Amino acid sequence: MIEDKMQKGKVWLVGAGPGDPGLMTQKGRKVLEEADVVVYDALIGSGILSLMPAGAEKIYAGKRSGHHFLKQDEINRVLLEKAREGLRVVRLKGGDPFVFGRGGEELELLIENDIPYEIVPGVTSAVAVPAYAGIPVTHRDFCSSVHIITGHKRKDHTYDIDFKALKETGGTLVFLMGIASLPVITAGLLEAGMDPETPAAVIEKGATANQRIISSTLADLAPDAAAASVITPAIIIIGKVVSLADQFSWRQELPLSGIKAVVTRPKELSSGLATMLREKGAEVIELPTIEIAPIEDNGELTGAIGALDSYDWIVFTSPSGVRVFMDELLKSKDIRSLAGCRIASIGKGTEKELLKYGLRADMVPSEYDGRTLGTELAGLLHEGERVLIPRAKIGNHELIEELCKISGITIDDIPTYDTIYTSQEWFDAGEAFDDPHTYALFTSASTVRGFAKAYPGMDYSKVRAVCIGKQTKAEADGHGMVTYVSDKATLGSLVSRLEEVCSQ
Repeated sequence: MIEDKMQKGKVWLVGAGPGDPGLMTQKGRKVLEEADVVVYDALIGSGILSLMPAGAEKIYAGKRSGHHFLKQDEINRVLLEKAREGLRVVRLKGGDPFVFGRGGEELELLIENDIPYEIVPGVTSAVAVPAYAGIPVTHRDFCSSVHIITGHKRKDHTYDIDFKALKETGGTLVFLMGIASLPVITAGLLEAGMDPETPAAVIEKGATANQRIISSTLADLAPDAAAASVITPAIIIIGKVVSLADQFSWRQELPLSGIKAVVTRPKELSSGLATMLREKGAEVIELPTIEIAPIEDNGELTGAIGALDSYDWIVFTSPSGVRVFMDELLKSKDIRSLAGCRIASIGKGTEKELLKYGLRADMVPSEYDGRTLGTELAGLLHEGERVLIPRAKIGNHELIEELCKISGITIDDIPTYDTIYTSQEWFDAGEAFDDPHTYALFTSASTVRGFAKAYPGMDYSKVRAVCIGKQTKAEADGHGMVTYVSDKATLGSLVSRLEEVCSQ
């Protein structure tokens, strides 16, 4: 036993499900978001990897058939060492950690060294992937059992499945990790006497945007899969229930099925857009390219809040601006201190953020951009009035240009937060945008700039960019991206524009 010289942390074996973040359990997501260290496999979907905390250490285990970035004993050792440093360690595994996930092996060294651990079960691909293909693994008109079998065999070992016993069950057979052994599996079942015309299918990259189904019969499945150049991860399903796939097909009917959408908004703002996209069938990768950092010890903002009764208008140009301002306001005052101020909001997202504090905007421009906001607000101002604009340090200059055309007003343009460019080391942008079904969604010019800084040197002409507003589009055009712009500067319009583009 390794001597325990350090404070013990804890290890969680977390099942991530088959790929769709919506299939990850609430407990699994909570544990992941609180992790200090994440050790993750190659089979984890990008949408789930985007849930990893920005500050967590991320260790890629990268296990796939025949290719191991870390060997199993090395993974076990990493879990032990990180836990002995007193850290919260998440071992993130595709599907369920105890369904051919070698979860038991990873616990043995922890138990030997008295390391606390928990198991967080996950949705197994053996059930979820067929469901996403419209195949129920059980149906009382066709079978009374389902059997999950590993298709993987140890190196230098023979394939020791009792095919005769499997045939005799009359149930649905689901083979995991079996693509390399598919000819052996189908031959074994045929030799055991299974009907060659038994419906069968291979489902490649299930529950992701790249899901593909090769439907066949038991006799023809191996050559059909070879002809289709099936790659892992993929599962094999054999049984009469496979014949229900066309009847129960549902996912490919969604308007954004097969589309991968990269959401570049700050993490705290991405959930609404991500939800809309997932409801329409897209696989969503939450990839923040900017972070919002409130300016510390902001004397200008503190002074403005102390003199709120001197302002006639407060102008908010982003949801982040609302949030940062209100956080500072509520340190010393309450919402009643805004009673004498009228409020202008640049658009629907900012309006929505104001409503969280019980505030309604008195003015919203006809077009949600800085120039229109400045022009239309200028028409409402009177000589002697005072305007407070708490916003980003790199705020839009067009707003101020329009307001400055009005004489006799006072404008306090106060920076309240910095926009920090950020990157996600687990994301391979070049590889992602090689897929013509991958789109980036940009909600501001700063998210485009953040993307470009995070992934320098890539061929931006491969990036299909769906943008809110002319300024965002202009920034993306400047990098040579293929651009599309939404009709309105709203998230709903952005999603609708993506639908239009994908339907062409």
